[in-house]
Amino acid sequence: MNASSQNLVETTWTQLTAAARERLASNPDLSALWRGVFDGSASLAEGLARLLTRQTVDRFVTGERLADTFRAAFEQEPQIVLAAATDLNAVIERDPAAKDMLTPFLYFKGFHALQTHRVAHWLWQSGRADVALFLQNRSSVLYGVDIHPAARIGAGIMIDHATGLVIGETAVVEDNVSMLHGVTLGGTGKEQGDRHPKVRRGVMIGAGAKILGNVEIGEGACIAAGSVVLENVPAHTTAAGVPAKIVGKPRSETPATEMDQRIPEVS
Repeated sequence: MNASSQNLVETTWTQLTAAARERLASNPDLSALWRGVFDGSASLAEGLARLLTRQTVDRFVTGERLADTFRAAFEQEPQIVLAAATDLNAVIERDPAAKDMLTPFLYFKGFHALQTHRVAHWLWQSGRADVALFLQNRSSVLYGVDIHPAARIGAGIMIDHATGLVIGETAVVEDNVSMLHGVTLGGTGKEQGDRHPKVRRGVMIGAGAKILGNVEIGEGACIAAGSVVLENVPAHTTAAGVPAKIVGKPRSETPATEMDQRIPEVS
C-alpha cells in the first residue's frame, strides 16, 4: 500500500473514532457497541474485524475463529482495508442520508455486505471455499444481499439500501459503481462458465434493474430503475425499459458519483 493509500485508511479511521467517541461513548444504550468495536482498536482493520465478527457470528462458528479470519484477510491483503475506506468515502460523497462517516460504517447493510464479500472473496481465492460460502450465507441471511464469493468487485462502490441485491459467480464490478436495492447481476439460466455481467467503471444502476447474462455495461453508463438488460450497453449511454433499449446519454458524465438517474427526454 503506497503512502497516499495508507493516508486515506488512517484518515478514515481517525474520522470514525472521533465521531464514535462523541456519539457512542457517552450514550448508555450504545456503550457496548463502543467497547466492542472502537475501544482499544488501533486501526480500521481491527475496528472492521470487530464489527463484522459481531454481526456474522452464529452458534456454529465462534466469534474468536471469525475474528481471526477477518484479521488474517486484512493483514494478508491490505487492499481489502483500502477498498473499505474508499467505499466509506464514496457513500459520504453520494448518499445524503450519510451525515458522517460513522453512520454507514455502523448502520448501512450495503457497506457491511460488501466488506463481508471482500473477505469471502479472499477466502475463495485462497482455496477456502466452504468458509467463503459460510460468509456468503450469513450475509444473505443478515442483510438480504447475496454475492457469490467468486464475484470480482472494485473499490469506491456504493450499494444503497441493498435489500434484494444479487451478484452472480462470474460477475465483475469495476471501481466507482453505484447501485440500489433489488439489483440483479445474474445469469439467464442457460449458460455455463462465464455467464454474468461485466459492469465497467462509473456505472449507475437504478433500483430493481436486472442485468442478465455475460453482457458488458460500458464505462459511465446508466441503467434506469426497473430495467431488464439482456444485451451490451455502450459506454456513456442510458438504457431503460423491458427489455432495455438505449434511450440517450446520461445527463452527467459521472452518473455513479452524481447519482443521476434521470432518463433523457425523448423528442
